[in-house]
Amino acid sequence: MHFVKYHGTGNDFILIDNRELIDYEERSYDDFDNLIRKYDNIDVKTLCHPKFGIGADGLMLLQDVEGYDFEMVYYNSDGNISTMCGNGGRCIVAFAGELGILKSEKVKFLAIDGPHEALYLPDFSKEKVNKIVELQLKNVKEIIREGNDFVIDTGSPHYVQFVENVNEIEIIKEAHLIRYGEKYKAEGINVNFVEIIDQQTINVRTYERGVENETLSCGTGVTASSIAFLSKQNKLTTGIHSVKVNTPGGALQVRFFYSSLDNEFQNVTLIGPAVKVFEGEIEIG
Repeated sequence: MHFVKYHGTGNDFILIDNRELIDYEERSYDDFDNLIRKYDNIDVKTLCHPKFGIGADGLMLLQDVEGYDFEMVYYNSDGNISTMCGNGGRCIVAFAGELGILKSEKVKFLAIDGPHEALYLPDFSKEKVNKIVELQLKNVKEIIREGNDFVIDTGSPHYVQFVENVNEIEIIKEAHLIRYGEKYKAEGINVNFVEIIDQQTINVRTYERGVENETLSCGTGVTASSIAFLSKQNKLTTGIHSVKVNTPGGALQVRFFYSSLDNEFQNVTLIGPAVKVFEGEIEIG
């Protein structure tokens, strides 16, 4: 099986061109074998394993779908179908560009949480030309407060907790108290720890459900953290706002329009690089 590996600020993914899918209308998101018809006996968990497979935080299929440039199907490294992945969305846009299926820099694709738009742009500031992808995520209206913490759905559910020094956090231990606590253990939740640097900058570390570990970056996580950061300040006014986010895997930017009339975060956009790591063939089955 041919595969390509990308990363978005250290959040890495296996990408498979699955446009030769048979019986598209009969596909089932719950059955990986129904999604990939070209190959038999594929095991997502093994492919994502860093020792026994390629190694990745997740695996994505790029598929044809009417009315869009492509469809994104995303699996966590535990082998289960997952909710929207922001860094994955940026990487699959770059992959589509590599495959030559994009008609312009403006991209429209379908994911499990609905349609997404993106801008696909080259980054000539690097010796090796990477791709900068501006990915539009879902609007956010509901922000739940749990004491000093926040729960926000940005395509995936996220718990956001503010800390003094994020690098000193025992992230697995602290995240497990929330992710496997009575309230969230059934469905699971991603847990973000956020340190405020200044009025426009935060540092974020994220524990991802499905990976069940810290990842170097999480796109929907830094987006939720940015919205929580500005909500915490209680200074939001109608207009465009931007937050710089540092993660262990690199820097991202989150931009959105806040409407005080609707009390809604609109045109939520995740901006950052999508980098091809390598490609190859792997025996399966």
